[in-house]
Amino acid sequence: MFSGWSFIRLGTILVYVFMFAPVSVVVLLSFNSSQFGSFPMEGLSFRWFVALWDNAAIVRAFQTSMMLGALTAVISTTLGVLASLAMVRYTFPGKTAISTALIAPILVPEVVLAVALLLFLGAMGVPKSFPLLLAGHVIFTLPFVVLVVQARLVSVKREYEEAAMSLGAGPIETFFQITLPLILPAVLAGGLFAFTISFDDITGTLFWKPGGVETVPTQIFAMLRNSISPEINALGTVMIVVTVALPLLGAAAARRLSRKQ
Repeated sequence: MFSGWSFIRLGTILVYVFMFAPVSVVVLLSFNSSQFGSFPMEGLSFRWFVALWDNAAIVRAFQTSMMLGALTAVISTTLGVLASLAMVRYTFPGKTAISTALIAPILVPEVVLAVALLLFLGAMGVPKSFPLLLAGHVIFTLPFVVLVVQARLVSVKREYEEAAMSLGAGPIETFFQITLPLILPAVLAGGLFAFTISFDDITGTLFWKPGGVETVPTQIFAMLRNSISPEINALGTVMIVVTVALPLLGAAAARRLSRKQ
């Protein structure tokens, strides 16, 4: 007889199979030696990954995505840490309203956010540009950093910082010597969240990017307009590796840092 938990386990397995089966197909077909993506596969080959390296447009898109993701992670993490410190450690007028505004981009559909930012800056006469694209990604990823860092900062006792300041340390020295090491796992996790979300984003990027600038997701979207080539499967596999490996490495680093504390 099947128990209720057995049905729950079976349902969970089926959901995961439904979610990851298409991803597995893309990864498998990226190693197909034939240029026709079909089963059974004719053989295994890395020719399509070599073709990616030889495709100048794809290499430029990958470089743009990496630079955009890195800048987004740095800016969002810096602003997110400062905002989290203000929200957790201080009391000031309008704190609730500011906290809601910081989290609002998560609650608003990305399409609405993308159109709203584009129309707002268009009304101000600001043309599409890389700084606009970067600003859009920062706005969209900042709430994730704030939520992660706030959750960690709440658990850090104020007494640690007060003890450091009572021994003569200033606010800045206290932050770098006491607070930052204690919240470093959350800071790294928030930065990786920001990078991964920026690297994968396509909805907002389609609205904000200037002409001639392509990221990896928009490059894939442009290539799909013509046909589904094996290069798309290979590029999808590279994206999967990047977006999966980075969070795993970040989680391992965060655990190690937490143990040292």
